[in-house]
Amino acid sequence: MKSRFSRKALREAGQGYTFMSPAIFVLLVFIIGPIFYTIFLSFHKVQLLGNASFDFVAFDNFTRILDDTRAKIALWNTLKYVIIVVPCQTLLALILAATLNAGLKGQTFFRIVYFLPTLTSSAVLTLIFMWMYNKEGLINQVLDVIGLPTYNFLGDPDIALNAIMFMNIWATAPFFMVIYLAALQDIPDSLYEAAELDGANVFQKFWQITVPNLRPVTSFVVIMGLIGTFQLFDQSYIFSAGSGGPDNSTLTIVLLVYQYAFKTLGTMGYAAALAFLLALVILVATLIQRKFSKEESLY
Repeated sequence: MKSRFSRKALREAGQGYTFMSPAIFVLLVFIIGPIFYTIFLSFHKVQLLGNASFDFVAFDNFTRILDDTRAKIALWNTLKYVIIVVPCQTLLALILAATLNAGLKGQTFFRIVYFLPTLTSSAVLTLIFMWMYNKEGLINQVLDVIGLPTYNFLGDPDIALNAIMFMNIWATAPFFMVIYLAALQDIPDSLYEAAELDGANVFQKFWQITVPNLRPVTSFVVIMGLIGTFQLFDQSYIFSAGSGGPDNSTLTIVLLVYQYAFKTLGTMGYAAALAFLLALVILVATLIQRKFSKEESLY
């Protein structure tokens, strides 16, 4: 009986792995390696400056989260951000895509204009909005002209996180709009023609035809939105100069991990524990996405 591992098969496999070796090396060094190192750090009290030390503390870093007030605030801010931003950006993206797919005059121009915020750097976009949110900025000037009260968007704890939410909804909805636009092209026109013959109006066609046919795409958009919003960092960091202020109102989980890891000595292990828990949340969201994708593909 001929061996399964013939010389030719082994040579072909070796050639394949040789070609893949650069990608495998990058994955090991920059993705898989840091993941395992983070898990290792999360079970230790770590001192990296001076004489590096790694003291095993078992689950102390994880139990410490339960008593950390700032961690609870960061978790609440992140959850509030996710609960508000994900539905809003998904709904706005769907409405924009449906509008720009309706055959209106100049829709190509508006597709380009609406997509421009996605092309802008997140840091630059945040700085632009900070200028607009300033006490003497554009938004307050417009509110003053039309007789509405002005706000301290950057300094008021009750408004600061909402300002970041508005900016991210405006900036991320166009990206998901493009995904919806691509999906809308696959819906047969015959369905809309049949609905018109039955006397359906625009809203009925949208609710009874467009929305059901976009369910797989919507589940994908929602899950990707969840993953992205749980990772909020740069906007919060720039808005608050890295502090999470005012009064911890813009403090998120990722920003808290950064503060414990790089601003507070001796808490690298605790920061790794926070990052590990956040990774578990993202992993669960990814598994949910795969589950929904399989069910919808079978359906």
